[in-house]
Amino acid sequence: MAGSKRQESALGPIVSSAHLASGAMPALSELEFGMILLDHAFERWMVRCMAAAGVPDLSPLDVLVLHTIAHRGRAKRVADICLVLNIEDTHLVTYSLKKLDSQKLLITGRRGSEKTVSLTAKGDDVVQRYRKVREALLVTSVKSAGLDEQRLSEIAALMRALSGHYDQAARAAASL
Repeated sequence: MAGSKRQESALGPIVSSAHLASGAMPALSELEFGMILLDHAFERWMVRCMAAAGVPDLSPLDVLVLHTIAHRGRAKRVADICLVLNIEDTHLVTYSLKKLDSQKLLITGRRGSEKTVSLTAKGDDVVQRYRKVREALLVTSVKSAGLDEQRLSEIAALMRALSGHYDQAARAAASL
């Protein structure tokens, strides 16, 4: 193991864009490449897990929207979903809601003058089946790999903090 770590460092950081890693913080480029790989793997996982749960042909965003609606069993507004998922383009969420509704997974309601969505019994059944597939295939695999829950929680906190830096940098870049 130690030999492989020395070999990796002799080759330099593992990045997708050497021109970005040659700047002041190469470790950030390493992290970004890791996030790219993780994002694509996570999206592939969500789609295939949902298909295994009985609902094929959903996009990763559709799956995220469905789980966000299921969260805490409360009706959600489009604005709530966009805020939680950090999505600026509300039309993307609206399109996902139409797809989920066409699968009979959602029921609409109202909170004052605003439209809300919540899960139908079928929608709840689907997210519970997804949960069972996730537990059997992913959670079991992660636990058997010896990944510590406390460490995973720390990484999640770091990722949330970094999201704020990327959001601030995006706002600054938009003003240039």
